[in-house]
Amino acid sequence: MHLSQMPLECGHSNPDLMMTSSPPPNERRAHHRLTLGTSAHLVFDSGETIEAECVDISVGGMLLRAKYAADEGEVLIVEVPTPTCGPPRPPLVARVEVRRCHNIGPELYEIGGAIVEIIG
Repeated sequence: MHLSQMPLECGHSNPDLMMTSSPPPNERRAHHRLTLGTSAHLVFDSGETIEAECVDISVGGMLLRAKYAADEGEVLIVEVPTPTCGPPRPPLVARVEVRRCHNIGPELYEIGGAIVEIIG
């Protein structure tokens, strides 16, 4: 699913859902980001899943928070459910290449990655 197909208005449970209108002067990103703050899952070949939060997403990447220390260059499979309002849709499933991973709290990491493939 392309980000333009994700519904943006339908009584979201997250009142902070917003598209950034213009980047700050020092912003290096090529795409606008949609602030989500929604649940997500990291899915591994073994079948193991780790709960995460999708902080924001853009056409080119996403920012996640999880209790998982990812290695730079590691490719993760990330599932982000679609909003519960509106017609039922499958989750966004993407391969995300880790560009950075920083410890931000006890066993909590912020993972910034580039979307390299939309799987579903």
